[in-house]
Amino acid sequence: MSSPSDLTPDGRVEAGPAAPEAPASDENTRVPLRIEDWLTVISMALLALITFANVIVRYFTDQSFAWTEEFSVFLMIVLTLVASSAAVARHRHIRIEFIADAGSPRRRHLLALWGALAMALLFLLMAGLSVRMVWDHYVYEEISPGLGLPQWWYSVWLPVLSLAIALRALGRFNRLRKAGPQP
Repeated sequence: MSSPSDLTPDGRVEAGPAAPEAPASDENTRVPLRIEDWLTVISMALLALITFANVIVRYFTDQSFAWTEEFSVFLMIVLTLVASSAAVARHRHIRIEFIADAGSPRRRHLLALWGALAMALLFLLMAGLSVRMVWDHYVYEEISPGLGLPQWWYSVWLPVLSLAIALRALGRFNRLRKAGPQP
């Protein structure tokens, strides 16, 4: 609904702000971000279907699928890591904008470089440590509580997706380094 302040003198409604354009980083990545986008869509669709099926079954039978919680938690972790990878590449990750966007272009550029490098190091460390966890799950033959599947089937994706985030952060670092400070 428009308010009187949105009207032009001849009574037409003023156009609101333009829709945001696609981030420039989408075109500059070597590996297309469509991969993360599609994995996000697939994860969300599976989560919605599983939850819907569980609600229907509970409503009609007063029972629930035990495996749905296990698989939903797995999908939420995958969704979080895949979306984080896309956010890093698009420079949409969490940061304190008051600090990151303040100061001279050179200062902002150096903070962005430092942030991308720190993120890459963090996720490389996380990938390395989680490989050890996956190995323990494999060696000790741990099984999942709901379905009784090998636990490493779920945990193997943590180092893989952490490495993907680290590579996206390194790609962002490289693009920033080549571009230099922007006004």
